[in-house]
Amino acid sequence: MSVARLLDLARGNRVRIATAESCTGGMIAAALTDVPGSSDVVDRGFVTYSNGAKIEMLGVSAALLEAHGAVSEEVARAMAEGALAGSDASLAISVTGIAGPGGSDFKPEGRVCFGLARSGAPVQVETVEFGALGRDQVRLAARDHAIAMMAAALS
Repeated sequence: MSVARLLDLARGNRVRIATAESCTGGMIAAALTDVPGSSDVVDRGFVTYSNGAKIEMLGVSAALLEAHGAVSEEVARAMAEGALAGSDASLAISVTGIAGPGGSDFKPEGRVCFGLARSGAPVQVETVEFGALGRDQVRLAARDHAIAMMAAALS
């Protein structure tokens, strides 16, 4: 799905978008705003790379981060909910993961958790194991997956 098509779907559904990004560091918002005319669809992006930023900007609880870690579906859910609540958007996507290098047996490199919140609908969460593709490729794959998730939600 192209970003231009996603933006057209959002326009057609009268949806504004917010992003809450950790491991992608704003790549999703950048992809959206690279398209001329995207300002009628994109409301804002939150880059919450640190746990402190997740707490302060999105209202993710410190207890949730302590219990599950930043790379978890629980935190992805809270990030998406926080982006929706803290914006004028009706659709929010969140991404948190381990782009690499590194990781652990418990949370390997290439694991990325996504959250998608829509006004009036349950939050969708999922984890994708992209594998140890290298930092740049994991981040690009996460960006593209987030765009596809949003497009699917609007189709």
